[in-house]
Amino acid sequence: MARRFRRKGKNPKGQHGQGQGQHGQERRKKSGGEQGDTSQGQQHGEENDVYHRYSYGPIEKKNEAFEKYYKNQGIVPAEDWDKFMTALQDDLPLTFRITGYRSHAQHMLSYLKGHYINALLADKTADGEALERPKPMSWYPDELAWQFGVTRKSIRKMPVYKKLHDFLVTETESGNISRQEAVSMIPPLLLDVKPHHRVLDMCAAPGSKTAQLIELVHAEQVYGWPEGFVVANDADNKRCYIMVHQAKRLNSPCCMIVNHDATVFPTIRVPQKEGTKMTSMKYDRILCDVPCSGDGTLRKNFLIWKKWTPNSGLNLHIVQYRVLLRGAELLEVGGRMVYSTCSFNPIENEAVVASVLQKAQGALELVDVSNELPGLQRSPGLTSWKVISETGEVFASPEDIPEDKKQKYKATVWPPSEEEAESLHLTRCVRILPQYQNTGGFFVAVLRKVAHLPWMKQSRAGEEHVQANIGAEASADASIAVTGEPSETREELVDEEPGKEEPLDADSTNAEFSEEPSETPENEKSSENKPDENDANADNEEGPSPPKKRKMYQGYKEDPYVFFKEDDEQIWPQINEFYEVDDKFPLTQLLTRCHGGKKRNLYLVNNGIKSMLENNEGSIKVINCGVKVWSRSDAKDVPCDFRLAQEGIHSIFPYLSAARKINNLTKDDVRTLLSQENPFCSKLDQEARDAANKACQGSLMFVYDPKQRDPESNDMSLVLVGWRGKASVRSYIPKGERQHILRMCDIEIPSDSTATLGRDDDKSDSREGGTRTGTNGDKPWPSASELRPPGVESSDADGDADGGRNQPEEAAKAD
Repeated sequence: MARRFRRKGKNPKGQHGQGQGQHGQERRKKSGGEQGDTSQGQQHGEENDVYHRYSYGPIEKKNEAFEKYYKNQGIVPAEDWDKFMTALQDDLPLTFRITGYRSHAQHMLSYLKGHYINALLADKTADGEALERPKPMSWYPDELAWQFGVTRKSIRKMPVYKKLHDFLVTETESGNISRQEAVSMIPPLLLDVKPHHRVLDMCAAPGSKTAQLIELVHAEQVYGWPEGFVVANDADNKRCYIMVHQAKRLNSPCCMIVNHDATVFPTIRVPQKEGTKMTSMKYDRILCDVPCSGDGTLRKNFLIWKKWTPNSGLNLHIVQYRVLLRGAELLEVGGRMVYSTCSFNPIENEAVVASVLQKAQGALELVDVSNELPGLQRSPGLTSWKVISETGEVFASPEDIPEDKKQKYKATVWPPSEEEAESLHLTRCVRILPQYQNTGGFFVAVLRKVAHLPWMKQSRAGEEHVQANIGAEASADASIAVTGEPSETREELVDEEPGKEEPLDADSTNAEFSEEPSETPENEKSSENKPDENDANADNEEGPSPPKKRKMYQGYKEDPYVFFKEDDEQIWPQINEFYEVDDKFPLTQLLTRCHGGKKRNLYLVNNGIKSMLENNEGSIKVINCGVKVWSRSDAKDVPCDFRLAQEGIHSIFPYLSAARKINNLTKDDVRTLLSQENPFCSKLDQEARDAANKACQGSLMFVYDPKQRDPESNDMSLVLVGWRGKASVRSYIPKGERQHILRMCDIEIPSDSTATLGRDDDKSDSREGGTRTGTNGDKPWPSASELRPPGVESSDADGDADGGRNQPEEAAKAD
């Protein structure tokens, strides 16, 4: 709906904006919502149900400059143009993906089919209307992604869909289903991630693709953790915390979220496999899902219809080029990298890929993925495209650019020659058009690194020089991202010959980085120190200025990551004795978020994440990593001050002895634990009751393995963290997750779920493991971290949120 502006003392009714004076009229004129057109605008809005959040009328799904531009580019055959535009003007269908690791996802799929999909397939009509049926996306593996040909609004209106809608809402809130656009699921699949891979997501927010990558790393994992890991990066600090929400749902010790500009992503130092000598981290898989103009998302981001211009893509080309170039530098030889955008524009797509391939001089190659993801309809990449100005003028070459526009057009936006385009195999790129399978628009290119890049020196001195040089370009990149205008000292200006490159400097990231960095107001030089722009020999006489040293991050500093030591950790003996932890457990991979004081939460990371944290303190800005495995309880009459955390139980379960495990739970026991807040031990079945009576007070695990009793059972195996009190037990499972577990065990969810399943907003003592007598017996209440939304963690320092400050409790949006 349109957003209504209310002035002090006014309460407008009826038509939008009436009685708001001159400023309201001016806003209506700017947004195309004149008073005289109100009825027409309302009628149009009823047909399209599309409103700009700041306007008073509907957004017209039409842009003449857009149509003219892409007709000239030839991305769509002439006979398919009407289908292309019709698809763009329709709303996107509902799409979702079943999340979680492979075994868990298969249980979810079976439940979805058995309880919802089959019911909809049985009914062909409802209230005289033909029913749209959900269908799996043919190209997504194992039927784990589904498309539903209804809009989000209509699925809420039709009663026949209500049951499915309610299921999707609750499972999305608990993280077991992700409402993600179909084409957004493609890049992680083409990356071909394996459990041992080191993966970098360079522009990761809001994090749905990152979640896919984590799932792929853990694909075959049930307990423990894999060797590989995912480093998820984004330049926007606030969006990084939205990523935390996405990643935390998967409870992985193999993910680290960092906050850096992708164009100058830092080199991370890690020890070599043998010895203590340090080397630069190289990644086996890199995803470059770069910022783009987003015209492939017109079906959901309606504002783009009003704002789109030919400059939308041109202004971002330099940033996209530098992100991909930096990704190529960080990629291991033999590794695979995916470049993707949600844009149709070849200036943002093929032009970026072609320019980096040319710069790499054969060290990178495009991978033919035509046989991957069978069932996905696609068109090949372009081998030629046009550079078009905002006024529609076509520039065939850099020489055609007017003098006052030369700084705006980089030489890499022009296509290569016909012969070179063929040698680069640009047709191996993939473009997804909306009319193919009722999706958004997308572009994907898969690259493989076959040799070292020609400008990368394989020595530490060379790598340090590379870092210094790319750091010198950070301010220029930021300027272009905002204004779209490169500074006068930017590389490869359009007055150079197309395709001609400067000689490569062996010590620099590329030829461009060896040039003099652009000036900033903070460090301007006097005019007499600058070489004459008309003097061709000026650079040869005086030489390039030394690269500027990259400035360290000056903003907020995160809480420290303090790892356990083998010998001097004071709290470990009581944990080790109480839970009888296996000697093989990697104690030094446990960490806390404070140097001193009372440690409240213990987190676990895998060895790869640990190595990066220990050897790069102060050089990378880490937002979040690890999974919580123990939390302080401070309960009375309990030998151990730390209780188990449900988030990390699957990681440490193999290392814990049977002493704190209640095995052989029945389905009735699961129902009792999850539907009753504080059941007495006597309410459990005999085997579980006997085991609970033998266990002393404190944290324990309830293990449900249905196949032990019935080998044909399709129920999901469970490990539930709980607490043994003096005469009763309880589980530490949030309400949403309780509903999910009951569904997976085919147990009917009580109608009064708030009363029987427990409340996430309980007014309990907010301190970790706090105990409330009288209302909760003798057991600690859920910790504050269990009561707050996922991704908002508690710091080890009392009273602080994760990272030492209150994080925004924003729901993550799909890509």
